[in-house]
Order: sequence, then C-alpha cells, then structure tokens
Amino acid sequence: MPADPNGLVLGEDTALVLIDLQSGILALPTTRPAREVLGRGVALAEAFRARRLPVVLVKVAWSPDGGDLPTANVDRPGPATAPPAAFSEIPAELAALGDVVVTKRHWGAFTGTELDLQLRRRGIHRIVLAGISTSVGVESTARTAWELSYDLVFPEDATADTDPGSHAHTFGKIFPRIGKVSTTDEVIAALRP
Repeated sequence: MPADPNGLVLGEDTALVLIDLQSGILALPTTRPAREVLGRGVALAEAFRARRLPVVLVKVAWSPDGGDLPTANVDRPGPATAPPAAFSEIPAELAALGDVVVTKRHWGAFTGTELDLQLRRRGIHRIVLAGISTSVGVESTARTAWELSYDLVFPEDATADTDPGSHAHTFGKIFPRIGKVSTTDEVIAALRP
C-alpha cells in the first residue's frame, strides 16, 4: 500500500466521503471559500476514481412537504420548510457516474441512511472525510464513523465551516482524537500506485 512521509496509508479498503458539497450549502459564507473546498473535493474524487476506490457524495434534502424535517425543540432550529430541490443539487463538476449518492435528513450521514451498508459491502474500513460544514455534518458523521470502528482521515483544506471557532475546535480538539488530520495533497500522494 502507498504511504506518504507522514505515515498515511490508503489501501483498497478506503473510500472518500464528501459531506454536503451541494448548491445550497456551497452558497453559505464559510471559513474557507466554498469553491476552494469544492475544487479540493473534485481533486480528491478524481484521485479516488482513478484508483477505482469508492466515492460517496452525501447531500441533505427533505421531502417537499417538509414532513421529515427535524422537529426537536431547540434554541436555534433549522429550516421550518423544505428548501427547493435545487438546494440539494450536486455540482456537475463533482458528480460522476458510479459514485454512491446518499441523501441524509439529519446532520450526520449515518443516521437513517444506507451509508454503513454501502461502505461495508464494499469492504471499506477507512474513510477520507471532508466537506461543509466541519462542526455539523462532517463532525457528526465522523463521530458515528469512529463509533462504528472506521479509521478516519480528515483533509483539513477540503473542509470548511460557517464559524471559524467551530472549525478550529473540531480540527484542534476532536478530529485528532478520532482520526488523522491531513491535507488534500497528502491524501492524493498516499493514493498513488
């Protein structure tokens, strides 16, 4: 298996999971320009596809009637109505035939979806995880993945948040305890045959 100088080893049991790189989320103001995050997501996806490793694109969407929107009694609720369908569109430059597309209705990509099934049936034990936003969809997915015993790699430069403090906290305090913090270039280098 290829390895980079930092000890990152990415073998045939590795998948790329990109969280919420979709039209509505990419339009938000983020700590790093969303187009930059998308560009790095595209580069990662192309590298994984070149090695015939799974690429999983996770998007958030709800039924048009909003019946499956989260209803918890919280101080800062989410949307009261379902956004238009265009909100959940994955940009053409990211999507490719053969990718696994998972639709979530919560912060994390495992809750109520087939993500675990899709990964396990493909023999995946390690996930390279990135997207928007760091402290919500990415972190929620990462915590569950870690609890399900997946090894995790987080390319920091392919991830962004709407709040700088939240992004810094997740990458400084949470991700180093449940996986390896890396960069897009290091991940791609570790994938080279």
